Amino acid sequence: MAVVADRAFTSRATLQRVEDGDPSVGMGIYAAVLHALGLLDGLAALADVSADTQGQILGAAQLPKRVRLPRGGKSDV
Repeated sequence: MAVVADRAFTSRATLQRVEDGDPSVGMGIYAAVLHALGLLDGLAALADVSADTQGQILGAAQLPKRVRLPRGGKSDV
């Protein structure tokens, strides 16, 4: 535990809070601990929008069903 805390440039107490899942610990500390453990690449996968199928479903539900263009004129597109 001391080695990981040293490599993450944090204290053992903060590392214990990370292990407990304390939400008050900053995201940078979590990233530093993941880096110290060699798991930082997993953080990028966590934030990958293409892997968030539930978010895509919710986003698509908010899109308008039909778009009407104004009549009798040129469009700006």
